[in-house]
Amino acid sequence: MRKLQYLLLAGLLVFVTLECKPAYAQCLVTGENYSVGAKAAVVMEAQTGELLFSQNPHKKLPMASTTKIMTALLTLEQPNLDQEFVVDPAAIRVEGSSMGLQDGDTVTLRALAGGMLTASGNDAAGAAAVRISGSKDAFAREMNRRAADLGMKDTHFVTPSGLDAEEHYSTAFDMALLGRAALENPEFARMAGEKRLSLTFGNPPYQRSLLNHNRLLSLYPDAVGIKTGFTRTAGRCLVSAARREGITLIVVTLGCGDDWNTHIALYERYFPKVSLRELTPQGEILLPVTGGEKASVPLFPTQPAAFPGVDGREVPISQKIFAPNFAYAPLKSGDIVGKIVYYKEGQPVAESPLAVGEPVKALPAEPPKTLWERLQRAFARGR
Repeated sequence: MRKLQYLLLAGLLVFVTLECKPAYAQCLVTGENYSVGAKAAVVMEAQTGELLFSQNPHKKLPMASTTKIMTALLTLEQPNLDQEFVVDPAAIRVEGSSMGLQDGDTVTLRALAGGMLTASGNDAAGAAAVRISGSKDAFAREMNRRAADLGMKDTHFVTPSGLDAEEHYSTAFDMALLGRAALENPEFARMAGEKRLSLTFGNPPYQRSLLNHNRLLSLYPDAVGIKTGFTRTAGRCLVSAARREGITLIVVTLGCGDDWNTHIALYERYFPKVSLRELTPQGEILLPVTGGEKASVPLFPTQPAAFPGVDGREVPISQKIFAPNFAYAPLKSGDIVGKIVYYKEGQPVAESPLAVGEPVKALPAEPPKTLWERLQRAFARGR
């Protein structure tokens, strides 16, 4: 079945290359000047954050409803996600796409996040912003604080929904950073990857089924999310992610008319250029032992460690051991006593717990040699 999907996909890519609409320029230009028909685009490897492709990566542009990646992420990081409340009537009166909220509806923050990530509900974004921060302006300030924490240096949020506004902008690179962070939230990743999501809200609440606007989930077998966007000013915007053989790539296009096919073509070009590379400790790891029959004990990683390496790019990998300076005997084989972390250019890319490689018995206690030592021991036992 999967082989058939890839054969159909290959046919689609041939069609895309030959039949790309003139209005979008060429979707893909091969060769040294490889580019896409977008105002800006990037391909990022998710585990390391390494860029595989970039086109105007730091150009400030409107990003439409891909803004809701930040709004949904902040929403899902709140406590009491399943606490019911009545939506603020002013917050849901907003133009554009909607999850269907009405005055008096009871909802939860979890359902609002789902409404953002499937139906791209502007009403959901507004309702969540007011619930969390008291106003949309206050929530926008929180969005910008989080953007700064993520290293999104060329981003400024004004609205929680992504509707066009002055000084509301981001870049393809920054949106890839945001998508990477969002995928680390398990509930975000689950919701963004569902083709259809069941949510409960209303007056009284009842279960609805909302269709995900991200057609890439149906068009591309390896797609796992994330978020679409469109306004007249921004054009079509898409932040997507796909996973294949343990490798996750994030693709961002801003202002790309043929975004579905462009993302597919970028995945098909760059997945073959990345492979998992096994990481092993550099030399033997020894832990000093106090009070044992052995002066030290070897440690070994308990989990395989690997990082996605890009073909033709050799980057030195360093390691750091996090373990106590020594351990007291006795020790059992398999006891976890620390971890090893691997770094690429100063950034962690993989890690594994470290376990004791062999048992170490404690030295037998020496018997007291003098009468005074025997009296001291007897007194200690009596207490």
